[in-house]
Amino acid sequence: MLSQGYMIFLVMFAMTATLTFGVTVFVVRPTSEQKAIKRRLATVKTNQSAVAVGEEDLRQYLKTLQRGSFGWMEDLIDGYRLQEFIQMLIIQADQTTSVGTVIMNCVGGAATAGILVYLFSSNTVFSVLAMLAVGYVPIGFLSFCRARRVNAFNEALPDCIDMMARALRAGNSLNASINIVADQAVGPAKMEFGEVFKKQNYGLPLRDALMQLLDRVPSQDLRVLVTGILVQKDTGGNLVEILDRILSVIRERVRLKGDIQTHTAQGRLTGWILCGLPVILLGLLNVIDPGYSSVLFNTPFGQKMLYAGIGLLLIGGFIINKIVRGIEI
Repeated sequence: MLSQGYMIFLVMFAMTATLTFGVTVFVVRPTSEQKAIKRRLATVKTNQSAVAVGEEDLRQYLKTLQRGSFGWMEDLIDGYRLQEFIQMLIIQADQTTSVGTVIMNCVGGAATAGILVYLFSSNTVFSVLAMLAVGYVPIGFLSFCRARRVNAFNEALPDCIDMMARALRAGNSLNASINIVADQAVGPAKMEFGEVFKKQNYGLPLRDALMQLLDRVPSQDLRVLVTGILVQKDTGGNLVEILDRILSVIRERVRLKGDIQTHTAQGRLTGWILCGLPVILLGLLNVIDPGYSSVLFNTPFGQKMLYAGIGLLLIGGFIINKIVRGIEI
């Protein structure tokens, strides 16, 4: 058993290390300008034959481009799918961080949580669960930001398509209509269509610019729009009519999605109640009768029953979530 002084020392050390690590990451994080330069430089490197840019321009980009604070970590996982996954997640979430920083946040947070939980509970299983939960927080935050950004983009996309169709009816070219959307759109749509217009001005083909847009914004509605534009470019046809049909399809999908959310609200509420009710009842019983559930925590058989109950709750919540969210529109 650890002495009280040694335990306090470890707790203070973990808290100090976590605070120092967080302040360091916040101070040295990449800026939005560095991130934009990195994107454009990647475009130049992958499309050297199509982009008319001189060697001096490339040197200017390279001078201002800086790597993350944990470049050695990026070098260590270079070429692995983990790096590609995190890098794409950062781009889609539009965050000013780096792959190495995200990995170090996961590792540092998991280690700190595991040590603290083990010091206070002396339970290996709880420590491992705490490490997994806290270690996933940076990835979960990026996923949340990506989902919120994609939702904001989808909300603005119908108006962007309508704006593009009206610009084409007025006699503007497709490139000019994209520029109009970039000037008048709101939220993430304004920035993303602006990137498409800039890359076309740099000499990148329309197909490549739109495919890169799909990589940055994983939206099914946007995929329908890009597919319609590329098919029209290859086979011909009236692009205005195609955009009008795409607009009607997207708005119908939005309406159906709203109906599905309404009809599945009871299932989602049932899932939350079934998963949260045992935990709430356990807390209330211990408040009313302290020590009522001590057998679950202090005996080997009770601990096994507790682990089994937690596992069944997680499995049940996962199944309910899959059933409710498994409806594709």
